[in-house]
Amino acid sequence: MQPMLTMRHALIPLVVLTLCACSSDDDSAGATATHPEGGVDSGADVATADAGDSSPTEGGQPDAASDSAIDSAPDSTIDAQPDAPPPEPAIHYVGRHETTGNEVRFGWSGAGLVARFSGTGVQVRMNDPSGFFTVVVDGVVQPVLNTQPGEQTYDLASGLSDAPHVVEMYRRAEGFFGVSTVFDVIVQGTLLSPPPVQRRIEVIGDSITCGYGNLGADQYCDFSADTEDHYQTYAAIAARVVGAELSAVAWSGKGMLFNYGDDTQEPMSELYPRTIPTEAGDWSFGWQPDAVVINLGTNDFSTDGDPTETQFVSTYVTFLEKMRARYPNAMVMCTVAPLLGGDDEVRAVSYVQSAVSQRNAAGDDDVKWIDLRVDPTGYGCDWHPSVATHEQMAQLLVAELESALGW
Repeated sequence: MQPMLTMRHALIPLVVLTLCACSSDDDSAGATATHPEGGVDSGADVATADAGDSSPTEGGQPDAASDSAIDSAPDSTIDAQPDAPPPEPAIHYVGRHETTGNEVRFGWSGAGLVARFSGTGVQVRMNDPSGFFTVVVDGVVQPVLNTQPGEQTYDLASGLSDAPHVVEMYRRAEGFFGVSTVFDVIVQGTLLSPPPVQRRIEVIGDSITCGYGNLGADQYCDFSADTEDHYQTYAAIAARVVGAELSAVAWSGKGMLFNYGDDTQEPMSELYPRTIPTEAGDWSFGWQPDAVVINLGTNDFSTDGDPTETQFVSTYVTFLEKMRARYPNAMVMCTVAPLLGGDDEVRAVSYVQSAVSQRNAAGDDDVKWIDLRVDPTGYGCDWHPSVATHEQMAQLLVAELESALGW
């Protein structure tokens, strides 16, 4: 077994979608910080950024400290752009989201926001039924933020030195726990432009990518929102290591064609375009990743009634064709890991590799198979990967990204 990597801090985030009010390809509205007469702290400036504010340029979050560790983050993370105008002060939204008026809504795993400011604290006013967020202040993971349904105001950071800081907030639970709605981000100080970012990754998957049960005590525990932490998945860990933004599009139980059990309704190949996982309405695809990782196929073959080779491969090839049309310059990496075994694993791997070969034969050389299968280091709920197993997978993904993209 390879040793665990150790993560270095870098001023670059996981996959962050730079979105203005509604989509990542229309980042034109800069945030305007206002200073109301009243304030949260007596005598302190308070800048209130409408939830829909966002940066007109790509931004992101710094590498956050984590119990999981991987080393070799890049030494250089930001491309100099001397002719580019400085970005406006703004709240930077992470992952797919939509804006209606001053409300920003999101539901995919790992979605959230980044705020860079000079001051002593920041609060968020939101309605969140999902229950749990990871908060990172200046690269240090804070105690879990517990949320409740209904409009409420939460402290993300307080009592900081009156200086520049970066605060990040990421959704831990997946889409079926409900939609998160942000109304305001209240800065006790002055809102600054978001940190820049140069690398972007999208990861498409199922329960493994969501982090289903990764905080569970063992394979026999019952799954619930508090046992799921997307921030500690292979995708999120790897993205932090290579200094890339991460946008996750994942839903437990979904397959490329067949879902878990005998369910064939709305597999991921159909759900994938959505902005909000539980609602109709397609994402704009203006945000362009450098790499796309597809980790689907486990649910297609995990139970009886598997798709035939022709059914699965043809669906997968069509998915890859659409992916290429949406992301013409991305490196697309395909895998099935790490829960299958026996004949199911053999078929799934063979079929995915066949789909990759067909795209290569059609002239698309930027589609490849990657192997993220590992021997488990413990289990989470319902035999899903533990955080330690996610760390092993992240190590393999980091190596693939470094090899394919020179990161």
